[in-house]
Amino acid sequence: MRDMNARILLFLAVLWAPFLSVQTAQADPDMVDAHILTGWRQEDGRHISALHLTLKNGWKTYWRAPGDAGIPPQFDWRKSRNLAGVQVTWPTPRTIRQSGVRTIGYAESMTLPLTLIPETPGQPIVLDGTIEIGVCKDVCVPVTLRLSQDLAAQPSKRDPRIVAAMAARPFSAKEAGVTRVACSISPIKGGLRLRAEVDLPDTGGQEVAVIETPNPAIWVAQADTARRNGRLVAETDMYHVNGGTFALDRSGLRITVIGEKRAVDIRGCPGG
Repeated sequence: MRDMNARILLFLAVLWAPFLSVQTAQADPDMVDAHILTGWRQEDGRHISALHLTLKNGWKTYWRAPGDAGIPPQFDWRKSRNLAGVQVTWPTPRTIRQSGVRTIGYAESMTLPLTLIPETPGQPIVLDGTIEIGVCKDVCVPVTLRLSQDLAAQPSKRDPRIVAAMAARPFSAKEAGVTRVACSISPIKGGLRLRAEVDLPDTGGQEVAVIETPNPAIWVAQADTARRNGRLVAETDMYHVNGGTFALDRSGLRITVIGEKRAVDIRGCPGG
């Protein structure tokens, strides 16, 4: 148990180390400019919009699974009107080295497509949200964005920025030619060790596998990723933040392989 607690404390220390200088930094337009792209209404009634960020002067922001020292974005759309649901399409991120720690995110700009489902089809949507993100340069700064945009119900032209961002999503396992995915799980002191084996064509350069679980209370360490006999192998340790035992839902596991040429989004990892 003490070994596991030491790992968790180390993780927290790494997570919060970049924030030691936050007290002297303020979130301002010199870091990030944010607005909602109005997008277009589809024939099926759904509205395609996007959150667009312009990151200035070397600032960076994070992907949904940001790595050991990143800040995962959080979205709150509850003040919106005529909105039944929001689906986010994440463009392929890049790996970023920051103070010797690997994070996953975006530099310069990010367009995050949002598929909006109206409560009443054919009526306008008011998209009103509070978005919590982290932006980093020499320090990391938590930023709260409050954005609102009226979205008309009438058909309009597609925004090429949103179209490009949707096309930049990772390939599905089928699209990427994945032929086998298998995970083995073994107990370790205070947690579980997971080994994932994936048969897929090389995605280029130094490949990185990011492993996510559907349970936010499970901390997943940065995976060690390597090619062995043409097969991608990723190994990671998992711990519950409360230090207790836990079950792992294999069907909810998500493995994203990020290479220089392409990325692959793999859902589920059965036993091998």
